[in-house]
Amino acid sequence: MVRCKMAGALVSALVIGFAGVNLHQALAQEETPAAPTTKHKDAPVASVSQEQLSGAAGDENNFLHTNGNYEQTRYYPGKQINTSNVGKLRPAWIFQTEVKESLETTPIVVGEVMYVTTSFNHVYAINAKTGEAYWHYKHKMGPVTTYCCGPNNRGVAIYGDKVFMGTLDSKLVALDAKTGSLIWQTDIAEPELGYSETMAPTAVDGKILIGTNGGEYGIRGFVRAYDAETGKLLWNFHTIPEDSTGVWATHDATGKDMHRDIEAEKAALKKLGDPYKTLGGGVWQNPAVDLKSKRIFFVVGNPSPDLDGSIRPGDNLYTNSLVSVNLDTGEYVCHFQYIAHDVWDLDAVSPPILVDVKNKDGKSVPGVIHAGKTGNVYVHNRDDCSLIRFSEAMVDQTGMWSLPTPEGTPMLPGANGGVEWSPMAVNPELGLTYAVNLHQPMTYHVESSPYPGGKLWLGGAFKVIPGSEQFGNVTAVDYNTGKIAWQKKTPLPMMGGALATAGGLVFTGEGDGWFRAYDAKSGDVLWSFFASAGVNAPPASYNVDGKQYIVVGAGGNVQLDFKRGNNIIAFTVD
Repeated sequence: MVRCKMAGALVSALVIGFAGVNLHQALAQEETPAAPTTKHKDAPVASVSQEQLSGAAGDENNFLHTNGNYEQTRYYPGKQINTSNVGKLRPAWIFQTEVKESLETTPIVVGEVMYVTTSFNHVYAINAKTGEAYWHYKHKMGPVTTYCCGPNNRGVAIYGDKVFMGTLDSKLVALDAKTGSLIWQTDIAEPELGYSETMAPTAVDGKILIGTNGGEYGIRGFVRAYDAETGKLLWNFHTIPEDSTGVWATHDATGKDMHRDIEAEKAALKKLGDPYKTLGGGVWQNPAVDLKSKRIFFVVGNPSPDLDGSIRPGDNLYTNSLVSVNLDTGEYVCHFQYIAHDVWDLDAVSPPILVDVKNKDGKSVPGVIHAGKTGNVYVHNRDDCSLIRFSEAMVDQTGMWSLPTPEGTPMLPGANGGVEWSPMAVNPELGLTYAVNLHQPMTYHVESSPYPGGKLWLGGAFKVIPGSEQFGNVTAVDYNTGKIAWQKKTPLPMMGGALATAGGLVFTGEGDGWFRAYDAKSGDVLWSFFASAGVNAPPASYNVDGKQYIVVGAGGNVQLDFKRGNNIIAFTVD
């Protein structure tokens, strides 16, 4: 995945038939002031236990994980804000950070304290009720940072009395949750070789789990576990095995022919050897954690170089795959590869979700679901990673497996998706999962080049087709049938994420500044708020003093060049 600037001006959305609120108006209202960022004092936060983290799925007060809980359902169990009163939702407070750049953080809330991050690795502790700042930590960046797709950070993990963050210069830091002071710092990998961190860590059983970015730079990907107390490395799993060849698959997960020249690849393998040392395979998002089986599930990104498969023969395991490993040891358990030998940059990047699903016999089994950049939702058996079904296509897939050429080959859905990074949300009562989609036609150009040693290595380029229509969808998929339950078109490609609530709502934002609440059953838009900057961060929800809040960052997006900002906005109903 590489930054791909949108062609054309951003389009303003119209709001008809439901309540709309404008951030400029909200900032002017006395009851919703922008909170200052200059105060530094201890945050009144209690230590967060493993028991609390394990029970997060039923916790209406806190939001303790990037994706709500270890299962990553992004389903908030409270329903004080619901379909009957969401039209009265208003800003409670607006916090402005010092960094006006892409904002992709998910707020973590513990009691009355909220933790948010910004691009370039700032961390804020904020009063979740008032928006007042407690403390502000600025990471001291090293001399080299090499990263794809913007200087983003997706948030912190919390465990005990510490908060944890990965950094652009490929470090893991532990901060005192009360004061923001640095407790320890660990080097993860060499930024000079293209390694970086934008993902949020995951905290579980005394471990801090984190993967790595860098699939565009010829790195060798991994997921690692570090000791939460000391920062010591506990285990490492390479997402690229030393034998990355695989089974020479000719069709993708949905059965479509990918037009591979297997004979040419086998000849290249004999001549060049296995490319595992520089094959990419970054891990962009949090793993899902199955506490019962002591296994984690994560997805692995694209191979390097992105578009030139001639110098990386084979299936390129475990790129573009769902992978499960043992939580305690990092030992491999199973995997499923969606696209072997990917030359389209359609890598797996949206976080997997653990939910019970119906198998092919109609029996309920522990499942894993994942939204692909292909535009399909994939439904797996959690036991062995096998594929149960895939959904109807949420986006146009015209020419999806057309091979890149030097002069350029058109392809849909384009290198940004499908579903690009954006975490889905699940409503288990309805059996629906909610994804945000992109439609962005591109041409694919291949140009072979040798490994450049820590520099961008695409093996060509993908370009937005000038004058082509670009838009997005919010899509509800029945994961027990694979059918699309409803779909709503948006004026611009969607990137950010969704939140579902027991109140029958789905919240998600758009690059033109609109943040909306949808009816979870029908897809009707029930409420909208205009935030001025792109709302390209996943929302969260929490409860303080008996009052439910919805919170989201509005800071735009580098990948699609949506308008930048620096606001964390919390909403409530009086």
